[in-house]
Amino acid sequence: MTQHPGKPAGLSDPHELDLFEFARSGRQAAGVVRVSQLPRMLNEVPAEAPDRDTGFTWQAEGSTQPELQDDGTEGPQPYLRLAIHGAAWLECQRCMTPYSQAFNVDATYRIVSTEGEAEEFPLDEDEVEVIVGSRQFDLIDLIEEELLLSLPLVPKHEVCPEVHESLVSGAAGAEGAGDEAALDEAGEGEEPERPNPFAALESLKRGEPGDKKH
Repeated sequence: MTQHPGKPAGLSDPHELDLFEFARSGRQAAGVVRVSQLPRMLNEVPAEAPDRDTGFTWQAEGSTQPELQDDGTEGPQPYLRLAIHGAAWLECQRCMTPYSQAFNVDATYRIVSTEGEAEEFPLDEDEVEVIVGSRQFDLIDLIEEELLLSLPLVPKHEVCPEVHESLVSGAAGAEGAGDEAALDEAGEGEEPERPNPFAALESLKRGEPGDKKH
């Protein structure tokens, strides 16, 4: 489980990890978490999915990096790197059938002690996120959070096996067709609404008020 067999207690329970010690001692760990262990993630999996309880492999690595502190001296600051790989079934919003979505997360976090420190941390370091560590840190909760953040805005197949019947017929289909028809009509209707250059020319010839600007 870890690369420090002499210190196995560090990840005896990934729900209660001493994150500061994990980083300070440069520990590494790996494991598998299943969707059934992630209730918020499970809510995203459709009931008709072929396998609702897929698994994600994860790897965590703690480290410290020297950084300038308030007193002007350099001190070791704790970091965590987390990688998550796997797939879960989601519902395609185009054909309304389940599809397998791959997840590949590789995130680096600067570990701070308080919410106040997290708020003060500069936001210009795009590659580093900030998390508040603890002696009983829930690593599984962080894994679930990263998976939720990685969900596509609109889940869908790259190529749908078939178009859902509601998109072809029925209420949704009729509305969709209506929208397209409205767009077509609008497109056709734009042509006659354009100013007629010949009509404008007639106005000039008649010398109507408002057209004389010289």
